[in-house]
Amino acid sequence: MAKSRSEQMVERLRTLQAAATDIEASAVVSVDGLIMASALQQGVEEDRVSAMSAAMLSLGERISGELGRGGLEQVFIKGNKGAIVLTAIGEEAVLTAMTRPDAKLGMIFLEMRRAAEDLTKLIG
Repeated sequence: MAKSRSEQMVERLRTLQAAATDIEASAVVSVDGLIMASALQQGVEEDRVSAMSAAMLSLGERISGELGRGGLEQVFIKGNKGAIVLTAIGEEAVLTAMTRPDAKLGMIFLEMRRAAEDLTKLIG
């Protein structure tokens, strides 16, 4: 039996987290704030992650455009308990990842870019 698109996206998120072990949780969120797939840790609310991811993507796109930085590629938020990284998946979705405080960000950025390329094919 063939896997659904959602199952394939969840599988890709799990592969992302296996490749970049500093990622604690990840999700694919549509630009209108709906969860398309997630690999979130227990206790993390999908609705909250999706709404905030869509809002940050929208704000990031606006800032990037208005300040002449071109199309948005990534939003990075650093807190003392870890980081949140959002990477655009085409124009329809965003890949959100939550990291450990001491995460190797170069590896995370690389793996997220690879995952976003794969996810673009699934969403498109």
